[in-house]
Formats: sequence, structure tokens, C-alpha cells
Amino acid sequence: MDKQQQIELVKQFSDAYGVPGFEQDVIKLYRDQMAPYGTTTIDGMFNALTARHGNTGDRPVVQMDAHADEVGLMVQAIRPSGLIKFVTLGGWVPTNVPAMRVVVRNKRGEYIPGVVATKPPHFMTAAERNQVPTIAGMSIDVGSVSSEETINDFAIDTGCPIFPDVQCSYDDQHGMFFGKAFDDRVGAAALIDTFDNLKDDQLKVDVVAGLSTQEEVGLRGAYVTARKVDPDLAIVYEGVPADDTFEPDWLSQTRMKGGPMLRDLDTTYIANPNFQQFAADLADELHLPYTRAVRTGGGQNGAAIGYWKGVPTIVVGIPVRYEHTAYNFTALSDFQVSSQLGTEILRRLDKETIESFNRVD
Repeated sequence: MDKQQQIELVKQFSDAYGVPGFEQDVIKLYRDQMAPYGTTTIDGMFNALTARHGNTGDRPVVQMDAHADEVGLMVQAIRPSGLIKFVTLGGWVPTNVPAMRVVVRNKRGEYIPGVVATKPPHFMTAAERNQVPTIAGMSIDVGSVSSEETINDFAIDTGCPIFPDVQCSYDDQHGMFFGKAFDDRVGAAALIDTFDNLKDDQLKVDVVAGLSTQEEVGLRGAYVTARKVDPDLAIVYEGVPADDTFEPDWLSQTRMKGGPMLRDLDTTYIANPNFQQFAADLADELHLPYTRAVRTGGGQNGAAIGYWKGVPTIVVGIPVRYEHTAYNFTALSDFQVSSQLGTEILRRLDKETIESFNRVD
């Protein structure tokens, strides 16, 4: 896949709407993009599994993973004024939500623009100006003047999904994307780029790519895909939060344009050390930049997949600034190196190598 194709792929995935439970548009894009490389099946949670062309059924199985969903919101109820009371899907910092542009998918499947409403400062008391906003106190305004209008004319009611509304752009001079949902749409795009890299390869393993759903609300889709794939090994592509804007250099472990982050630890997961070192040694051999990270927070699908039979699992993280907000940065070079590393790992895997990751001698 050439550079321009990679750019367009990331932009398409970033722009697609897909909060937990409502990832259909993302899954359709993934299915169509994966069509040249494998056979895709979709289940009732909208998890998509792609068996690579050339799989034989009698070799070790490697599960590749990324997740389709982004952090978002859902309609809880309609206020008498017509404003929308909502809950969050995934982890938001409340101060990042006010004044955000959104779209609500109504009961007719239409996308209705709106904004997270805030009281104008002209009407705030001194105490209100100093208060930290709460999600429970916020509303979304779609331009309605009554609950009847919101429910009947706008066709918006309890259960409708709400998406951040941001269009992705690419700055070619600096190699940077600016958009939404790079957690984990860059990972979704990397799955496709990896399969494209391998389209003419004769591997010694079978590969199944899983674009799983509902990661942001508890890794739910990956628990399902791991049991369906029943892998012997797993590689997770994840958009991971960059720390280079707030950590000192000596502690920064996920840097923009620093290559993929190989995650050793988070609150849900410890990487298989043998597989982790294999990936790091290979990156060194190929002169690919990367970082190692020990995190005191966060979680990702590597935990859900690794918990299934204890399969060796690593996370290849693509750095993203300002995750879990509507506005993110990510670098094309980090996407490219992450996909390259995943590709080269797959090219070197065989039954004996995979079994070596389980040895304790």
C-alpha cells in the first residue's frame, strides 16, 4: 500500500462513526477494505473476523486484533425543554466534553448535528464559574424547543447513539493526522495495511484478523473473538496515549514519531516476556524505532485475548495525543512502522518459534 493509500485509509477510519454497540459503519468499511485479502464474517456484536487467503487450517493460528469503537455518548432521556440528557460510553474527562460538536443517530438512522450545551457566562453565578462540570449536569442541544419536538420531529429518544463530529485532516509537511477516534482506528487501518503487505507471502502460520467491538466499555468484543479464533498467539494493534507533552524525557515512554510502543504492563495485562523480547529484538535488527512502556493505568484487548488459554500476546501501540477527547493527533510514520513491525513478526513466525515463547528454561 503506497503512502497516499495509507493516508486515505486512516482518514476514512477516523471519520467513520462507531461508539460502543454502534460500530456498524466502521465494520462495513473494514469488511470492504479487507475483501481482497481474506474472508470476513460478522457476528451479532458486530465483531468482524477475517481469515487470510492462504490459511490452511493445519498451522498455528495468530490472531491480529484492533477495536472498532471510539469513546462516545448515548441518549438517556429527553428533558422537558427538548435538550438531551446523556451518559458516556467509555472514559471521558468531564471538562473535555462541554461545547463539543456531536451528531446523534436518530431512530430513522439519520445523523442530527448538535452541541454539548453550556450555560453562557452571562448567566453564571460566581460559584458556577468555579465549579467543575459534571456529565449529569450537561445536555445536548439539537435545536429543539420541546421534548415533543425532539422525540417526534427529530426522532431522538432513549438509546440513540451520539458521536463526536470531527473530520480528519492530514498535514503532509509534518506527517501528522488531526482527527477523532485514532484510538483505535489507526489500529484498524494497520490490520488492513498488514494484510496488504502480506498478500503475496507464503507464511508458516494461519492469520485471522479480528476487528472487535465494545473495547471502550470493558474489552467485551475481544473476549468473544478470542474464543472464536482460538489462537496460539496474538498481536494487538492499539492506539495508545502519548505522554510526550506532559512527562519528562526520561519518563516518556510513548512519543509522537517515536515508533510503536511495546507495552510491558498496564492495569489489565503483562506481556509475554519471551514474545515481547522477540518483537523488540526484531525491531532492533530492522532498525525500527520503538519504545517500551510500563503503565500504571489503562487497559486493552491484549488482556481479553491473553486470558483465553494464556496465549502469548503483545501490544504494538501507535502513539496518539489526547486520546478520549474529540480531537487527536497521530503520525503517519508511527502508523507505518507499527504495521511494518507486525508484518515482519508474522513473516518470521512458525510452530517452533511460537512454542519457544512458552518455555521456562
